[in-house]
Amino acid sequence: MSKFFANLTLVMIAGLVLTVIVILLPDSGYTVAPGAHAGEANGLFLSLLQWLHVFFGITWIGLLYYFNFVQTPVMPTVPAELKPGVSKYIAPKALFYFRWGAAFTVLTGLMLAWAYDELVQALTLQPGVRLIGIGMWLALIMAFNVWFIIWPNQKKVLGFVTADDAAKAKAAATAGIASRLNTLLSIPMLLCMTNMR
Repeated sequence: MSKFFANLTLVMIAGLVLTVIVILLPDSGYTVAPGAHAGEANGLFLSLLQWLHVFFGITWIGLLYYFNFVQTPVMPTVPAELKPGVSKYIAPKALFYFRWGAAFTVLTGLMLAWAYDELVQALTLQPGVRLIGIGMWLALIMAFNVWFIIWPNQKKVLGFVTADDAAKAKAAATAGIASRLNTLLSIPMLLCMTNMR
């Protein structure tokens, strides 16, 4: 049993199999995406896309909260000899899932809006889809911060890009501000994302 749980790939596959079982259970209450008829390929695609959007969103925002509520506040208390363990092993992996979680959350969100024929209306904040549009704009700003402010500066902090101590300190401050801005924006963005159709 411990070998199974030590293998993340097997755990993820088992989770997907369990998800399919839950969907197929008689009278499970599972319904395909709103606006689509049960059993239609389009409805199943929309349901899968919506599920992926939430999955990637949890990955992205979960790591955003990990960085802001755990890693950043705790790092000053970590003994100097242990800090390289975080900066060399944990942070790079967490930042990988963080930035790709952001990219795939935005991508699946845009695909959902397009599939519902609401992309332009949402992005132009038209009535009826204004809340979705606000969420999309907040997510786009946050994803921009991840890819063009946080990640380039974190590469300096982590030593992936050559930088002196002053440049690293400035990069850490810049990444920290962008990360805190994303934390602030995530609160209304999550309200928009979880607004049921």
